[in-house]
Amino acid sequence: MNILIALSCLLFIHSCEKKNEKTSMEDHQSIIINAVKKGQLQLVEKELGNGADVNTTDEHKSSLLLIATHDNDLEMAKLLVKHGADVNQQDEIYDSPFLYAGASGYAELVTLFLANGARFDVFNRYNGSALIPACERGHLEVVKILANTKGFPIDHINRLGWTGLLEAVILGNGSSKYVDVVRILVSAGCNVNIADHNGVTALQHAKASGYKDIAAILEKAK
Repeated sequence: MNILIALSCLLFIHSCEKKNEKTSMEDHQSIIINAVKKGQLQLVEKELGNGADVNTTDEHKSSLLLIATHDNDLEMAKLLVKHGADVNQQDEIYDSPFLYAGASGYAELVTLFLANGARFDVFNRYNGSALIPACERGHLEVVKILANTKGFPIDHINRLGWTGLLEAVILGNGSSKYVDVVRILVSAGCNVNIADHNGVTALQHAKASGYKDIAAILEKAK
């Protein structure tokens, strides 16, 4: 009987220890997530030094690095990358630090992530690359960086049937910013003859929309 009581006590103590250990881990996760959100570099570094997982995620599966990227926090991103943060880790809607930085026009973060393992075969929820939304939004510096990065799939086609060039023409407004996007892509060697799902090329879209400057660049590149 005494043996059974003793075993029960031991099991209870072990269960409590496990519960406390889990609570402690969750507390540390909460601390480092909040610290990243608040840009508290020293606290984040302290937590990482104490063994916190650099690829910890929040309730939306956003990693610490993605949270920092949302805020365009370059110094925080540098710290996390130094500790081995995964620049390709995706959240519940398939955003990764690299993809989000490209889509948002955060050129310094894009450069940082390219130097730290950015993959070109990880795509967003539209099966698009970091370049395609950058073209659509006219983020010239990011377009320039990615279009001229060796091995980057400049002609990747997303689920909508569009390349970066097609998005710049179809979703852009033909302004000087989009003329520059098209010029950068053409200079980098993009395939101007790729058509969308309806068989319409970027040149045909440009002509139909009255984007004369863009059409001139594409006409010359044929």
